[in-house]
Amino acid sequence: MEPNPREPSASFIDLMMDAVFAVDFEAHVVFASASCERIFGYTPKEMIGKNMFDMMLPEDRELTRNSLVAVMAGQPQLHFENRYLHKTGKVVHIMWSARWSPADQLRIGVARDITERKRSESLQSALYSISEAAQTAEDLLKLFQRIHQIVGTLLPADNFSVALYDDETDQLSFPYHVDEHLQTPEPFNLISGTLYSEIIHTGQPLLLTPETMVDRLKLLRSSFGMNPFCWLGVPLKSHKGTIGLLMVKSYPGGVCYSEQDQELLQFVSTQIAAAIERQQMQVRLQYMAQYDQLTALPNRVFFHDRLKVALSAARREQGQLSLLYLDLNKFKQVNDALGHRIGDLLLKEVAVRLKQCIRESDTVARVGGDEFVVLLRGTSSPENVARVSEKIRDAFGHPFILDGHSLNIAPSIGIAHYPEHGNDEHQLLEHADKAMYFVKNVKGN
Repeated sequence: MEPNPREPSASFIDLMMDAVFAVDFEAHVVFASASCERIFGYTPKEMIGKNMFDMMLPEDRELTRNSLVAVMAGQPQLHFENRYLHKTGKVVHIMWSARWSPADQLRIGVARDITERKRSESLQSALYSISEAAQTAEDLLKLFQRIHQIVGTLLPADNFSVALYDDETDQLSFPYHVDEHLQTPEPFNLISGTLYSEIIHTGQPLLLTPETMVDRLKLLRSSFGMNPFCWLGVPLKSHKGTIGLLMVKSYPGGVCYSEQDQELLQFVSTQIAAAIERQQMQVRLQYMAQYDQLTALPNRVFFHDRLKVALSAARREQGQLSLLYLDLNKFKQVNDALGHRIGDLLLKEVAVRLKQCIRESDTVARVGGDEFVVLLRGTSSPENVARVSEKIRDAFGHPFILDGHSLNIAPSIGIAHYPEHGNDEHQLLEHADKAMYFVKNVKGN
């Protein structure tokens, strides 16, 4: 009998853009059409005998197994998506249509490469997510964690770092670093001839693949500990210049990044840089609202907040707390005689000495020109508070040496205890303030 010229043949299947597979019960390939090479990088001959799960990304294996149970129970699978490693190491997204052939004891599947579509969808979603993270992240660490998750939707990012560059100190720090083999590097000054300095100073991305890694590491003075399989870094650029870099890498056995991955990471890096700068600005504004710019101590507003919290805890736990209100004797004379610059230096040094006199759980704040308040939490007795007060007086017993001037400055200290001298912050502060002025007037300061 002559063959029917209209009957499909293997040659027709090989002309299809999608790849056709037949796999056995254990997912070993028994047939693969020609298009598998375009999609997976392996020739049909190379595919025969391979287990599809070995090529699949580990994160997708359980979901795929659940899908196959349904297929082999007689429920054809349409539009199922999972991810595989291409022969070159890149990740490909596949959409499957599959059914089980009981007669042949084989699964017949058609694989369509949807990598570009998924990349476009992921990119749009990532841009939206980065913008949302910039608005909602509580702090920089939360922002970096969210950025790591977002980048992970675009490309493999098991090893991911955010490095920030300070152009005033020429120092690179790693506020976020996740790496399976390398601990978080300490901040360091950029050294010419390293991968990091090349990205920062040129403002260009850098991709090292297995083909280029060895030779490049010989030329560059770089130390990774365990050498990576693939390394990709892109600069974080803003209107001020390069503020840092994003870095992903893989180790032997992992994925190999491509120029497309570089383009993706570079594309989102601008929005990531803007998100980081926004969060940094919020941190700076919050700091300026809560801390005295001269001494870096909590200001009056922030101190009131801390005092309210401490009072709430003391009421709840039936505990105690105390306040020390300090004023610097003859501070005005220092300003009048030596100028405000020396007066500012004195205030900064006073802040340093006061912080050395208290515990980490206590608070010292600058609440006025030369007025400071110390909050002592959980104090057990007036005697203990008196000892802290004496410690502060002893700290002021040594002259302040400021720009060649030796200044002997003593504080006037007023004390208030909770609950003896008040039940709220206003009563306690008022009592401590009056006690301080009483001491000051008695001593004629």
